[in-house]
Amino acid sequence: MNVTPVGIDIAKSVFQVHYVDAQTGEIVNRALRRAAFLEHFANRAPCLIGMEACGGAQHWARSLMKMGHQVRLMPARFVKAFNIGNKNDAADARAIWLAVQQPCKAVAVKTEAQQTVLALHRMRQQLVKFRTMQTNGLRGLLTEYGEVMGKSRAALDRAMPEVLARLADRLPAVLIDTLREQYNGLAGLDAQIAQIERRLGQWMREEPAVQAIAQIPGVGLLTATAAVAAMGDAKTFRSGREFAAWVGLVPKQTGSGGKVTLHGISKRGDAYLRTLLIHGARSVLQHAKEPGPWVEQLGQRRPPNVVVVALANKMARTIWAVLAHDRVYQKEYVSVRPA
Repeated sequence: MNVTPVGIDIAKSVFQVHYVDAQTGEIVNRALRRAAFLEHFANRAPCLIGMEACGGAQHWARSLMKMGHQVRLMPARFVKAFNIGNKNDAADARAIWLAVQQPCKAVAVKTEAQQTVLALHRMRQQLVKFRTMQTNGLRGLLTEYGEVMGKSRAALDRAMPEVLARLADRLPAVLIDTLREQYNGLAGLDAQIAQIERRLGQWMREEPAVQAIAQIPGVGLLTATAAVAAMGDAKTFRSGREFAAWVGLVPKQTGSGGKVTLHGISKRGDAYLRTLLIHGARSVLQHAKEPGPWVEQLGQRRPPNVVVVALANKMARTIWAVLAHDRVYQKEYVSVRPA
């Protein structure tokens, strides 16, 4: 059955809709208020609706799919190629309408449970940034008064009581009290981060897919929960390499005249998940008693950072294989392609 392609440029209050009426051939490009958006599609025949993968797109995608429409979320950089001329809401909606009719690796529409886990990760990441900023701010302020300490949090905890006691004799009490309050605030941030990690651990115990990939060396609580939530349905990726490319762990390519040159990793896709995978791979190389013959052989001929990224790539492929084929992780498993 032929479906009508529709391009939608979503915003906070006004949504721009572009499509060609199948019966009259009229080109429709109109603005809809937020309150009337779903009502406009409620009684329409099933459509192929394209939207950029941006803030709020997941919510509207789920709502439209409940009405029977097909929804394709596309990366903004893919849509940008179809925007010719001036940039405005009408032109963006037309570009999305053109893009949705082209073959593209769509962004997975996530469930509310998956988005909940990703929201926890984002809030935890923000708290970690606040904690780092506050720690560095305290160290920088104390340096102005001749008190220099190590960079680590442990060094700050060891030195802070004595430093405040020494400075209390020669600095105003208002500054000492403020520094002490800021330092005590770090404990509150620690408690909030720990509480989020406990909630992630609870979801991990309830989700079989997270438990399955947590058996992979280098994949812990954060990586396992973030991978399952960010990936959506693993079967939307055709292979483990496609998933690794989606995370940005494959070489960037440039070429001309039939000659292809490989560079460093592309760093496209989810930077947070890629960071977790690389940190997990580095942990395996530093702490594992037996990293494996593949890692040892690679380490003999390649620099350490290249080995870390290669192992992270392998971890991403293993995560996809475990989830897509619904099987448990086996350390000695060897994939055999059919003849």
